[in-house]
Amino acid sequence: MNINDPLGDMLTRIRNAQMRGKSTVATPASKLRAWVLDVLTAEGYIRGYEKAETANGQGELVISLKYYEGTPVIRELKRVSKPGRRVYMSVKEIPSVRNGLGVSIVSTPKGVMSDASARTANVGGEVLCTVF
Repeated sequence: MNINDPLGDMLTRIRNAQMRGKSTVATPASKLRAWVLDVLTAEGYIRGYEKAETANGQGELVISLKYYEGTPVIRELKRVSKPGRRVYMSVKEIPSVRNGLGVSIVSTPKGVMSDASARTANVGGEVLCTVF
């Protein structure tokens, strides 16, 4: 299967699994996906993830989802920068999600990080997605 937007595919898998109340969800492995999952883990939106291998030898990331009193911790997960329309912002333009309650995940020259970390490091970049 050919996936045009691998990160968007992973975010959709997370959304769908949370709607169904699943505890884990699997997605094909890539470095960008792992970096985004590192930010989600650091911000407390998922329990964590681990790398595994499928039967045909390809890498896979198994994501452990997080719930609070039966409801998903992630209420909203949106892809901002898409393959057809990339969204780049300077450090001053990076939006705060829901007045600072949510997180923007930004791909910067210093790595993939949250909006708060990007402001601290004084770097802008491509806004990958927003989480609330």
